[in-house]
Amino acid sequence: MTSTQPDYKPSTSWGEIIRLLRWHKPEGRLILMIPALWAVILASRAEPPALLVLVIIAGTIATSAAGCVVNDLWDHNIDPQVERTRTRPLAAKTLTIQVGVVVLLISLLCAFGLSLYLTPLSFWLSVAAVPVIILYPLAKRFFPVPQLVLSIAWGFAVLISWSAVTGSLTLGTGILWGVTVLWTLGFDTIYAMPDRPDDRRLGVNSSALFFGQYVEWAIASFLLGTVVLLGILGHFLALHIGYWVSLAIATVLWGREVWILRRSAQLPAKVYGQLFRENVWIGFILLTGMIFGCRL
Repeated sequence: MTSTQPDYKPSTSWGEIIRLLRWHKPEGRLILMIPALWAVILASRAEPPALLVLVIIAGTIATSAAGCVVNDLWDHNIDPQVERTRTRPLAAKTLTIQVGVVVLLISLLCAFGLSLYLTPLSFWLSVAAVPVIILYPLAKRFFPVPQLVLSIAWGFAVLISWSAVTGSLTLGTGILWGVTVLWTLGFDTIYAMPDRPDDRRLGVNSSALFFGQYVEWAIASFLLGTVVLLGILGHFLALHIGYWVSLAIATVLWGREVWILRRSAQLPAKVYGQLFRENVWIGFILLTGMIFGCRL
């Protein structure tokens, strides 16, 4: 595996900015959007204001963009040494650090502007999420399970979106927050698995390294906990048959993912990517179930 930095020339092309924001990989943007949409649908019983939905979609895109840029700014000296990340614009120097900072500020300003539409509680939760988003990329340098920090950051999407509908947080919000945290721990540990050799060599932490030979069992536990909490949530909110059908489908697909992971200690990198992307579809299956579960 090579760690040589690509010999690219600095550029400010829109294509490189799109790559910096990861808009060429929409699954990462969608997987943050999904818990926010779960919260909006459940809090409104599948009758959310259309404008609020648009604000939340735009807000998750802006927030996700800021998170990607922050990550690349912190890691611009580490990413060139990792096969998966060595061609990112800041790592490959196709964009300058100054451009990265400007893009970050624009993303945060967009997110701030959108947050003004929300309720006071949602606004302050949005403010509280910013330090977590900014500090998450540093967690892998000193915290053994940095994916937990990411999961907490992801959980703000639920808190912000739910309170944007109701103006408050409830037990149902807390259960859905737990769902999001466990699900994120599961899929992001899968995402981290192909990076284990590079992370070990560079001395950075990840949940995939922390759990060692038991990592597949850890993922299975996270996903099982997700299923259990989704079941409790469905009962608590008195959701109808459509929800339970979607949960059954999700459970089967997650079980299949664990089975694939258990087949080998080291699968091809593309397989881990496929399993990560599959979670986007699972998230939308559950969203569809929530919509029908509230209405039918």
